[in-house]
Amino acid sequence: MKIICIGRNYSEHAKEMGAEVPKEPVFFMKPDTALLKEKDFYYPTFTNDLHYECELVVKISKVGKCIDQEFASKYYHQIGLGIDFTARDLQSECKKNGLPWEKAKSFDNSAAISEKWLDIASLNQSINFEFFQNGVLKQKSNSNEMLFNIDQVIAHVSKYITLKIGDLIFTGTPSGVGPVAIGDILSGNIEGEKMFEFIVR
Repeated sequence: MKIICIGRNYSEHAKEMGAEVPKEPVFFMKPDTALLKEKDFYYPTFTNDLHYECELVVKISKVGKCIDQEFASKYYHQIGLGIDFTARDLQSECKKNGLPWEKAKSFDNSAAISEKWLDIASLNQSINFEFFQNGVLKQKSNSNEMLFNIDQVIAHVSKYITLKIGDLIFTGTPSGVGPVAIGDILSGNIEGEKMFEFIVR
């Protein structure tokens, strides 16, 4: 199982990070050890500036390579919600020095995922989602605001990497990212249905 993450897929988020809006999907990967399997998330000791990035997550249901965009919808049936945790201080340091920044994105438990999955066929084409920190709305968007939609992302990524059953694609985060602290309660909804809730320990 692979975890593939799409970066800068919402224009307002790209702007808030001081980055250019990409002309094609930008992606990076997390190892399977990044998947949060425990109920709660433990704040890592190597960062002092941990940020949340809430994202719609697609689960691949069919093996595919070099998938045409018009057929991409046949390769997924479920969607969930997750958090791409980012050690922002480590990321900034790596960027400043022109180094890869996997250690800021790919560390253990950095990919939180909802336990439940929704059938994509039961949802509208524009999928609304929200993220709350201690009950306060921090991020709100819908899939129509993506620069590159799910089918475009799958077609692009599969040109370079074979997609396999169970692979997860984090589709990018909207604007509103920010720091978390020990004791925070983090929760997220898709179309008003609660998908996850856990505590930062």
